Amino acid sequence: MSHSRLAPGVEVVTVPGRGLAVRTPEGEFLGVRTGDADEDVLLSLLRGESAAAPVGRELERVVRAFEKAGYLTEEPPHAEWPAARRDIRILGDPVLTEPLAGQLAALGARPRTTPGATASGRSPAGVEDLLDGEPSAVVWCLDGPVPDGLWDAADTLAGHGVAWLRCHREGRQAYVEPVAAAPGDVTSAHVRSRRLAATPAHRELAAYWGGPRTFGTPVRLAPPAATLLAALLADDLHRWATGTPDTAGLPARRRLRRVDLRTLTVTEHPVLPVPEVAPLPKQDG
Repeated sequence: MSHSRLAPGVEVVTVPGRGLAVRTPEGEFLGVRTGDADEDVLLSLLRGESAAAPVGRELERVVRAFEKAGYLTEEPPHAEWPAARRDIRILGDPVLTEPLAGQLAALGARPRTTPGATASGRSPAGVEDLLDGEPSAVVWCLDGPVPDGLWDAADTLAGHGVAWLRCHREGRQAYVEPVAAAPGDVTSAHVRSRRLAATPAHRELAAYWGGPRTFGTPVRLAPPAATLLAALLADDLHRWATGTPDTAGLPARRRLRRVDLRTLTVTEHPVLPVPEVAPLPKQDG
């Protein structure tokens, strides 16, 4: 029998008078029919410990049931950040880049923050500039809408073997776009095209992105909201770097997340690349 342990988010509790119960990652409770299996030995096995005595058929049956349900894992509880993917370049507004750099460093990465390239003061960057220092990933965080063309060069990073991740704010909403790590992944241009296609107010949305915009009291990104956005970005990067598989919801490379900055509610929306338009056939004459 393997020395698997309970997967992250799965817990087992002893219910007085009712035996064992499993709390699933979704927060549901399921009863465990252990039969004649020794519950103490079962709990030891679920912690990843070796059995001190031979495992009987009934105990093996229960462990196999946990395995079949997807509640066991052989992975270490905390995957270390690989050395080859530690160098992360961060651009954008300090209200987002500073907490992100702190979280990435705590996870084992080597973040390098570049001044400028903010939403209020546009600083375009060519792909050669973005690749300076040979980062394994580039993250761009804007405390405002994305100016037209600002991310065009960055959209080509995946073709150079560099992961590309970004977020931006539009009023009281923020958007965390999917990781682009290989040719064919979703770029910022794809997201813009998909969002325009999904709303009847596409002209208004395009005008909002292009500006200018009139507003009263400016929106301030509060520390809890900035920390949440940084945490979402850091988690996506850590999963990409360590190869941690998606366990729930939409795949990270096909997921656009919208964050309501008033309630800190996160919603996920599927997003796909936009195929290139086929050229019109040439006509004689």
